[in-house]
Parts: sequence; structure tokens; C-alpha cells
Amino acid sequence: MREDNLGYFTEETSADVVIARMADTANPRLAALMATIIRHLHEAIKEMEPTQAEWLEAIKFLTETGHMSDDWRQEFILLSDVLGVSMLVDAINNRKPSGASESTVLGPFHVPDAPELPMGANICLDGKGEPMLIKGRILDTGGRPIEGATLDVWQTNDDGFYDVQQKGIQPDFNLRGVFRTGADGRYHFWGARPRFYPIPDDGPVGKLLAQLGRHPYRPAHLHYILEAPGFETLITHIFDPDDTYINSDAVFGVKQSLLAKFELIDDPVRIAAEGAAGPFHEVIHDFVLAPSA
Repeated sequence: MREDNLGYFTEETSADVVIARMADTANPRLAALMATIIRHLHEAIKEMEPTQAEWLEAIKFLTETGHMSDDWRQEFILLSDVLGVSMLVDAINNRKPSGASESTVLGPFHVPDAPELPMGANICLDGKGEPMLIKGRILDTGGRPIEGATLDVWQTNDDGFYDVQQKGIQPDFNLRGVFRTGADGRYHFWGARPRFYPIPDDGPVGKLLAQLGRHPYRPAHLHYILEAPGFETLITHIFDPDDTYINSDAVFGVKQSLLAKFELIDDPVRIAAEGAAGPFHEVIHDFVLAPSA
């Protein structure tokens, strides 16, 4: 070990001494990341001046968070979500050119290999909830339609549950589907109006939210993964701007550009034109994909 790794630890030099011990690493990126974390962590501790009991409570919280995590549930991701870190990492890694649609977090309930359906199909397999027609265009940044773009879509039912949360209650692949655009870049399909729902709040992260006076709810939304050759993949949502929780999403996923009015259509002429059995909600939203680098 080099001599410059042997500095004495003091309150004033704490971060510098710890960072110096990494001088012999063969992984400079890791060393740079850890140096940033250590420096900011030590600055925070010096600013807060926690008691020994308070620091022990912090360690216990992290321990409980780890114990709550398994192959199905990742409580540390949930912690990242509610602190806004997941959305910040998403924003840093998905900077878009002017005019391109914005991304948001994937969420935990995406299911690969959802069936590809004909354009206009109904993804609501159990027929429950208020019918909703979702449509729009997939465009490039020049406003031209993108042919052959795929839309992988999924949503909750009107009780706020995804199909994977209600095995044996909802049909498999309920409110999920994949669609492919034609030459006009247009898409349309039927679903059911989603509703707000809580993130898991029965663990340490939920307890933290309660102590902070925060609720665990996400506003009603539809999920999209959009892909097309020559374009960047877009992972995003569209949100109901009239939802109770639209301005206080527990995971900070809402962006103003992703608001899309869930309009009630009760005009008999429109109902007949769409072949609907009665009133329905309609959502119209265009997506603009950024070209691949």
C-alpha cells in the first residue's frame, strides 16, 4: 500500500482520507463514482450531525429494506423511486432532441412477449370497466409518420390492479398488447379507463412515506414501449390530467408533455361511428421518436 493511502482520519479530512485509500484501484470509473458518493455522504453527515441512535435507526431502515427485497419485490428500487432518484437517472439517460416525446420510468409490471394484436383490437379481455379508445400517431422529429413502429402497451384495470397482481382473477395478458403501425403511422386500440393505485406501502419505504406525510399513490396512466428501426426506444406513460394525484405522483413520473385528456364521448353519432355499445372515453396522443445516434 502506498504511503499516501495512510492518512490519519479527522472530522475535517474524513472524505479525503477515505477517498485516498482507493488510489490503487484498477477500476477508475468505480473509484470516481465512489469518491463522489463518499464526498457528498460525508458532507451530509457533517451537516446533519446525527446522534448515534439516529444513525443506528438509519442502518436498521436499510437492513429492513434489504430483508423486504426478493425476486418479485425490490424495495430498494421502490426507495429509489420515492426519492426521485429513478426519475433523475431516467432523465439523464434519456435526454431527447427538441420535439421528441419524453420518457418516464418503466415500472415493475411490464410482461415480455405480450401478444401482437391487429390494429383496433380490444386489450380488455374481461370486458370490465369503462371502455376507452386510445389513438394517435407515431412520428419522427420532422413530423413524418413512422411505418412499422411497435407499441407495447399495458395498463391497470378499473380497480387499479395489473393482471399479474390478480392471477386467477384477471385473464393472462389482460389489458396488454403489442401493435404495429402502417404507412400512416397511426395507432388505435380499445382498453378500459385505468385508475390511480398505490405502490406497495406495507414495507419500510411505505412506513417512511407515512412518516413524511406523503401518500403512496400513482395517478391513472397507460404504459408504452415504442420501438422502430432507426429510432431510439421510448419508454413512457400517458397520464389523466384530471386524476386526483396528478400533481403528487409518489414516484415523480408525471411530465407535463405526457398529459392526455381522458374525454368522455356520449354523442350518439360518435358512439355509432366507433361501433361502441355506449358512451366511452377517448384518449388522443401522438408520440415523436428520436433518431438513433
